[in-house]
Amino acid sequence: MEKQSFKSDLKFTGKTVVVTGSGTGIGQAIAKKFAEQGANIVIMGRRKEPLDQTAGILNEIIVSSGSAGKVAVFPGVDVSDEAGINSMFDSLKKQFGKVDIIVNNAGVSGPVKTFTNASVKEFRDAVAIHLTGTFWTSASGLNAMEKGGKIITIATFFTEENRYEQRPYRFRTPYTAAQGAKNRLAEALAWELAERDIRSISTNPGPVHSDRIYKTVYPKAAAEFLRVGGYPGLTSLEVEKVTAGALPLLGEPDDVVSKGVRQVAAEIAKGRGQDTEELIKKLSETVAGALAKMQEIAEKIQNNTSKMIVDGEFLTQEDVAEMVMNLSGEKISKLINGRVIPNDRVFYPVKPIVGTAVEGPAQPDLNGKVIVITTSSSAKKDVERVRQVAKIIQGAGTKQVIVLTNSQQDMQEYQEFHSHAINMMDEESVRRIFNTARTKFGGIDAVVHFTGDYDYNAAFSTLSRKQWDALVDNFIYMPGLITKEAVNAMAPQGAVEEPSKYKGSKGTVIIVGPDAPVGKKISGILRARADVFRGALRPYTATVNQELNDVLGSNMKLCLVLAGNSEGAEPDAARLYNSIANLAAGVAAKRNEAIFYLDEARK
Repeated sequence: MEKQSFKSDLKFTGKTVVVTGSGTGIGQAIAKKFAEQGANIVIMGRRKEPLDQTAGILNEIIVSSGSAGKVAVFPGVDVSDEAGINSMFDSLKKQFGKVDIIVNNAGVSGPVKTFTNASVKEFRDAVAIHLTGTFWTSASGLNAMEKGGKIITIATFFTEENRYEQRPYRFRTPYTAAQGAKNRLAEALAWELAERDIRSISTNPGPVHSDRIYKTVYPKAAAEFLRVGGYPGLTSLEVEKVTAGALPLLGEPDDVVSKGVRQVAAEIAKGRGQDTEELIKKLSETVAGALAKMQEIAEKIQNNTSKMIVDGEFLTQEDVAEMVMNLSGEKISKLINGRVIPNDRVFYPVKPIVGTAVEGPAQPDLNGKVIVITTSSSAKKDVERVRQVAKIIQGAGTKQVIVLTNSQQDMQEYQEFHSHAINMMDEESVRRIFNTARTKFGGIDAVVHFTGDYDYNAAFSTLSRKQWDALVDNFIYMPGLITKEAVNAMAPQGAVEEPSKYKGSKGTVIIVGPDAPVGKKISGILRARADVFRGALRPYTATVNQELNDVLGSNMKLCLVLAGNSEGAEPDAARLYNSIANLAAGVAAKRNEAIFYLDEARK
């Protein structure tokens, strides 16, 4: 038998490349590009059928390119699944000896709707795939990596920041929070892994031609515009039924669409208690019209986005694959290790929302206001902050101050205030306490949430999964839940079902996020770690405010306060307390600024 000869001059010959979410789309394109250059390709995802199809394509490429590459397939492996990811890397180490490149590509659309109408489960699922999946695939993969390894993370340009700007991405709050943290995590890992000569780079390619953007993101965003803005003949809840039942049929044959439209019309008619043939026929016309309007808006969104790109073109999946492969090269990865590339492809002008001072009186007017202060931290510093803010607010003429803590053991610290201990990770518990406060005291004017800090000396790359999950719970899930339930408690009852009720409603939510590192000389690695979860809260804040103002037409606002400064100085406690009190009084309601670096202001 003639011995097969293989090309040894291909760029990635002998390298093993793991590509997450590689059964379709961008992930498949990346896998194909590496296969063309001689690599062993590891593909994984939740669904077996597309992975099997991709494996067939990759094997054909390997044969035609004359490489010695092999394909390993791991179906049913979710990137957020701790055991599944660990098992995969153990298997790869045995099969290939090591892993050379990890491409964090897996992602989901998440809930494409206003944050006020999204469930906690939808929020958690999106963050689990985008952020926790990236973290755990990287952290677990390090056990199979050696010197010269590369971690390439695909994120989104929408969460990147200019000095005084922070881009919002309406209807995508969990997505923006996760992607913001993901970019900052890629930077932090680069610092942590430098001594091991393992490089970490994030790339934000901007809009890419894909089924996800055309069949999911844009149409669902269009449907959400319709749900909020209204459509003649349908309530907001009925528009949601059109979104769920008929929107996925766009692009299908006419008879399939017509059948789906009638089924939705019949469901709406039944909900009205008048499911007659005459009404179903009339509603079918209305549903078809709503569906056509959704398609029209989706196409408009796509067209408007393309106009913000210098050449008017979205990237192809092959373009992204080429970018990822180049970033994985030895020379380029060394030059740009720790960077987010590129920073801007889409020219997307936004209002500056970053400020360094909260302008307001030394004694803000809080007369008659009801203010809720929540905290998830038991640290001495944070307990003192909560107590001092509660005292200041209580002494400023408020009608009621309520302190909520996440720990029953901390209740003794707040005995002098109206206080309760609740599970701040439980949606029903948070909703119940806010609704009780609204009913008992006639409304809620402001909610202040303290996240506390985390240990910046602890390397992310060595955290256990339990430790990581606790960080995500505290700095992303909990602030998200508090914000959503606070806003809905401030709005008129029934606003979730009838978004028009949000219009003109007032209130302020203030998140006091983790402090900047303190010390005379702050290393780059500490700064990078400290910014990971601050980096989640910034784009989240921008997106929430765009939805509250531009989409829902409310006068409610989310403010993010970040204490400490770039020089490592101790936060100014008096400035912090006064700023929070002024924000609670509503001084920032009509200003663009929503993210405040208080200790960066000149004294």
